[in-house]
Amino acid sequence: MSGEETEPPRRSYSLAQATTDLATYQRLKRSAMFGTMLTVTVVGLLAVRWLTIPALAGWVGGCCGVANALLTMWSGERLVERRRVGAFVLSSLLRIALFGIVPVAFAVVGPWWSMAWYFAGFFLPLGIFAYAARRAFVAK
Repeated sequence: MSGEETEPPRRSYSLAQATTDLATYQRLKRSAMFGTMLTVTVVGLLAVRWLTIPALAGWVGGCCGVANALLTMWSGERLVERRRVGAFVLSSLLRIALFGIVPVAFAVVGPWWSMAWYFAGFFLPLGIFAYAARRAFVAK
């Protein structure tokens, strides 16, 4: 072997492929947010009679998770367009602070384990989006 490093061949990525992938991304984003709200609403309504605070925590967690996911995706899209890392980092820190306070409030008001319901709802949009994206893009 010589000291030369060989680069892997560059993959060509056409504008049509990029447009198709962007449309898939937008569709997955909408369906993950809708699926999250539907899931936390149904689970919350089923559990509210027996577990009022945890059911509310799960629903609020889902709402906060959707807001966080949409803000993160929007920030990522702006990062790609503008290449300003500072704004992305600052918005991430603000989101962490804001959405990190909410589960503590549920743990103080209700049973401490209601915080787990919040986090289940909060990370649901991420899980739904990741699963759907893997299925959509690995199939290509």
